[in-house]
Amino acid sequence: MTEGNIPLSLINFAIPLMLASVLQVLYGAIDLFVIGLFSTREAISALANGTQFMHIVMGVVMGLTVGGTVLIGFHVGEKNPEGTAQAIGTQAVLFGLIALVLTPILAFFTPAFVQLTRIPAEAVPEATRYIFICSLGIPFIIGYNVVSAIYRGLGDSRTPLVFVAFACVLNIIVDFLFIGSFRMGAAGAAWATVLSQGASFFLALFCMSRQRLGFRLARRHFRLEPAAVRKILWVGTPLALQDSLISVSFMIILGIVNTMGLVASASVGVSGRCVGFFFVAPVSFAGAVATMTSQNLGAKKPRRALTGLGFGIAFALFFGVSTWAYCQIAPETVTRIFTHDVEVVEGAAQYLRSFTLDCLLVCVIFNLNSYFSGCGRSVISMAHSLLSTFGVRVPLAWWISCQENATLYQLGFAAPAATLVSILIAGTYFFWLQKRMKLANFI
Repeated sequence: MTEGNIPLSLINFAIPLMLASVLQVLYGAIDLFVIGLFSTREAISALANGTQFMHIVMGVVMGLTVGGTVLIGFHVGEKNPEGTAQAIGTQAVLFGLIALVLTPILAFFTPAFVQLTRIPAEAVPEATRYIFICSLGIPFIIGYNVVSAIYRGLGDSRTPLVFVAFACVLNIIVDFLFIGSFRMGAAGAAWATVLSQGASFFLALFCMSRQRLGFRLARRHFRLEPAAVRKILWVGTPLALQDSLISVSFMIILGIVNTMGLVASASVGVSGRCVGFFFVAPVSFAGAVATMTSQNLGAKKPRRALTGLGFGIAFALFFGVSTWAYCQIAPETVTRIFTHDVEVVEGAAQYLRSFTLDCLLVCVIFNLNSYFSGCGRSVISMAHSLLSTFGVRVPLAWWISCQENATLYQLGFAAPAATLVSILIAGTYFFWLQKRMKLANFI
């Protein structure tokens, strides 16, 4: 990504990311679709709350993996094969230790989490089973995301697409078997996720061991090299905190929604699946911008990185505007995919009409955050995200829910309001940085 046509480079990198993201979102969407076919509102609510808990965990993991992606991309850009191999080995060992510590902690605290989130009483048993089973599969989930992050750092967004496609197909088969045939409810969805992610992880390891990566990975590289660990954590920790705490805020908001009743809880759960698809394009182009930025800074081409940011925002906005416009006209056509419950379909449609304003705003903030991360400045992303989330979104959602006859349509505006604050802060920082500092000194 350091040479050639910039828009074409971004598109070529983003399209496989987009397809992989669609398939990853399809994981949860298929779970909800099958649950909607064979189970009840209680199961839908349990899946919505349980999935949000897993988002907190994955926020930590994926935030940290960005640190590895950026470090690998920087070494690739400066044509340093030994540094690249060392970064990959360090990342593998670091996340192996994280999985070893995280798995028993999550499994043990499952009941405490369920109590904290005020899940509707009818959904508590299924939510508890879902979270516990997913917690046992954390090593596989972490392993898959680490391998995918390594490939992205190398500039390869196509190979991970194969792994996620395999996992998605397997997940669909197991979903229908466990939920449809065995009537296992939310627990069946959890087992489907764990088994498919585990199979995908082992397939990824097998493929990586057989591929020629342009450098040699030896046993000496698989250790915690202090400098590499510091760089991974310097970029990844703020993003991990940002993503996990934002997911916590979503749990708080879902807790607020849970007080509005089972229909509201299930409606927001359904709309959350829809939003997962809507955010695919912005997230994918932001991923391309992060890799382009880190590789070009490593190659001493800061202007090219800056141009890539502009194109990333423009491409994402094309999809964002289309999504927002469609959801103003016929959101029920989307929400009806996941449930036949008329009240839930309408409630989710109400929420999407207002929430999808965020589909326009995230096109800017996601790409800015990726640019900052590629420059090694992810702290600013964490700062503005936490400020806007806990200073705007959560208080605003709580205030709206306290109003007489509050609706999900009104509640949906809390998200775009928070994102707008983030854009103002991040945009100000971006222009200040361009004026006062040289990009070559960012890392």
